[in-house]
Amino acid sequence: MENENNDNQINIELSEEVAEGIFSNLAIITHSNTEFVLDFIRVMPGVPKAKVKSRIILTPEHAKRLMIAMQDNIEKFEAINGRIKTQEEPSGFPMNFGGPTAQA
Repeated sequence: MENENNDNQINIELSEEVAEGIFSNLAIITHSNTEFVLDFIRVMPGVPKAKVKSRIILTPEHAKRLMIAMQDNIEKFEAINGRIKTQEEPSGFPMNFGGPTAQA
């Protein structure tokens, strides 16, 4: 019954390209009654246009599991590294990234 132990295992492959990751500094989350859509975007200073770099579509159950996993990981991170500071922003997001406005 050696296969019994392997029935609950899954082999996950991670290609080099995917392993590099994609930087995102903005996420937009939308949902319908059947799915959650997470769009990850990279906004650059002084560039008025930004493209969605990655889109993840989840079932509501998986979205909730992701939320719980993120909460757990943030708690573990903060236990080791201290509280993550966040700034409350007005509606929208800061186009100046919190720094001084560029002048030419």
